[in-house]
Amino acid sequence: MDEMSRGERQAARGERRSGVKQVICLFALPAVLVLPGAILSESPAVLEVGKFSSAAEGSSLPDGWKPLTFPKVPKHTVYTLVKDGNAVVVRAVSNASASGLTKEVRIDPREYPIARWRWKVENLLKAADVATKAGDDYPARLYITFEYDPDKVGFMKKAKYKAGKLIFGDIPIAAINYIWDAKAPQGLFIDNAYTDFAKMVVVRSGAQGVGTWMEEERNIYDDYQKAFGGEPPMINGVAIMNDTDNTKESAVAYFGDIVFKKAK
Repeated sequence: MDEMSRGERQAARGERRSGVKQVICLFALPAVLVLPGAILSESPAVLEVGKFSSAAEGSSLPDGWKPLTFPKVPKHTVYTLVKDGNAVVVRAVSNASASGLTKEVRIDPREYPIARWRWKVENLLKAADVATKAGDDYPARLYITFEYDPDKVGFMKKAKYKAGKLIFGDIPIAAINYIWDAKAPQGLFIDNAYTDFAKMVVVRSGAQGVGTWMEEERNIYDDYQKAFGGEPPMINGVAIMNDTDNTKESAVAYFGDIVFKKAK
């Protein structure tokens, strides 16, 4: 077999170098396209988690939200989208019942520590008691749940979490319940009557404001540190709820838009 000429050998080496360059370009091209955009783009100042006001009146579930039910509670709260004034809101009606609406999210509480929402209740519950299981009912509450991050959990809580997961399946490592209560002092932080994985925070108390839309704002980052201590993990869920299954009473509540904001 004749040996390749000098020109042929040079051409072969050139083809090999060309092939290597093409591979490098295939990996480098996305970086060239993505990195400038990543550097120049900024995250939005506001995250609209519950944009109920843009929903269609009369439908039962807002976009992206799903029912939150409990195995041992057969009767559920009824949620509908209704017009109240100039805005569409969620109306929640319970009668010795309990269920919620929930939305899966992934929000960094360090970047978006401020939660804002508005709500209205038509009545309070006479037998409600934040300290007891029998009284663990509220005309309106807003849940914020946090994902399990083993790097942010101590040994004992990690063991309790794993035990709870075997029984209940996927559960949040922590939950803050912002509630409108009948008697507990406003500003109270207290363990949920069923589990210390959930903290109850009394945002409204008593009859003042009943029948009126009330605007709320909470610093989730600060509230987590006060309730649980340490750095909060990512927020993985938001839920609204009206429940009267323990007290066997009735309640009507309304929920307006829910947003998360960056700190000023």
